Amino acid sequence: MTTEVRRLRNYINGEFRDAADGRTIDVVSPVTEEVYATSPLSGQADVDAAMEAAAAAFPAWRDTTPAERQKALLKIADAFEERAEDLIAAESENTGKPLGLTRSEEIPPMVDQIRFFAGAARLLEGRSAGEYMEGLTSIIRREPVGVCAQVAPWNYPMMMAVWKFAPALAAGNTVVIKPSDTTPASTVLMAEIIGQILPKGVFNVLCGDRDTGRAMVEHPTPAMASITGSVRAGMQVAESAAKDVKRVHLELGGKAPVVVFGDADIAKTVSGVSEAGFFNAGQDCTAATRVLVHESIHDEFVTALAKAAADTKTGQPDDEDVAYGPLNNANQLKQVTGFIERLPAHAKVEAGGHRVGDKGYFYAPTVVSGLKQDDEIIQNEVFGPVITVQSFSDEDQAVSYANGVEYALASSVWTQNHARAMRMSKNLDFGCVWINTHIPLVAEMPHGGFKKSGYGKDLSAYGFEDYTRIKHVMTSIED
Repeated sequence: MTTEVRRLRNYINGEFRDAADGRTIDVVSPVTEEVYATSPLSGQADVDAAMEAAAAAFPAWRDTTPAERQKALLKIADAFEERAEDLIAAESENTGKPLGLTRSEEIPPMVDQIRFFAGAARLLEGRSAGEYMEGLTSIIRREPVGVCAQVAPWNYPMMMAVWKFAPALAAGNTVVIKPSDTTPASTVLMAEIIGQILPKGVFNVLCGDRDTGRAMVEHPTPAMASITGSVRAGMQVAESAAKDVKRVHLELGGKAPVVVFGDADIAKTVSGVSEAGFFNAGQDCTAATRVLVHESIHDEFVTALAKAAADTKTGQPDDEDVAYGPLNNANQLKQVTGFIERLPAHAKVEAGGHRVGDKGYFYAPTVVSGLKQDDEIIQNEVFGPVITVQSFSDEDQAVSYANGVEYALASSVWTQNHARAMRMSKNLDFGCVWINTHIPLVAEMPHGGFKKSGYGKDLSAYGFEDYTRIKHVMTSIED
């Protein structure tokens, strides 16, 4: 029995289309390793068409009132709720994620985030108007930037698409968004839903590979390029965008330190760390995968964490008992496996460290101890269900180890000492510091990092403002 291979298509100017030259990409299930769909391999002609459509739609969408944009976004949120089961199925097919966890952990925040930006559309704030020179009044206008070229990643295809299109549309921009070549299905379904609500050309989806994304960023039409992806991809986007001084929004890699002091509740901390480290197979830029433990509790902590890993299950999307599904693609499985195979002699695999089964890209929950600060697995992002553990002797060393990587997206501190928690939150060089928790996000608070983790903010009013530009208007008030 063979599975029917579906044909996914681009969504341009209110129509579903194949690539202009007919080229396609096979889309492979990470659960079965079988091709379940084909998607367009969009080339320059497709990029030109999408950008032309978005540019043509921009003036009318820009001139809608905030209330009209709010109403449209609220309709999208409602429609996503109504089509939740379809979205869940598409996302699970994309990624192999457990259906139950996708239903409980992704659909509600996605819908909430769209509704947040719907409200933000009506709350564009600026400094007050006034007379800063005699006889002249100055005012500030906040305006949409224009057409936005957006590239979403494969770890959260639906949610990252929302993080990009919702603030952009709320601010009055038009969008051309490209999903990853390994996970286009849910974004194409979003286009079907959104297309029933927005005017044609306001929201466009281009499927394709890295060359498609590169052509989008290099195109002269977009005023802004936004990408969530690897550091290498972000650097390439920034370099390309610099040629015509495009605005750039980058959310790149992470290597989140989890600093555990001797007074932490070990059971509670291990539970929080294992959940935040293994969720989504560790394929999260904020995942709790780099644990720094005070030497006084190191051995006890490692033993407990290894047991938690052994008790964590990966498996099929319809298994309600699994904590996470497969890695997203064959290349990612190869990357994670490579990190474990190259471990130095002083490292010790306390749990896992191997593939699970012979079909699908499943990898066991893994804990590695005995590591040093300059080890490859400490310095580089694994992006898999692998938690490393290091020991530290005092607060200064903990800060040094935590900050001693090129990433600076997220971090957490586990302690009962309030003053210490406040000192650590000040000294940790990361865009987010959680205290006695790790990984919760809310629409009202910003998400974004420093250093090679990129710049710009997702979510919150700060993320909304990133999709606007500021104009000064001065007028004479004299007769």
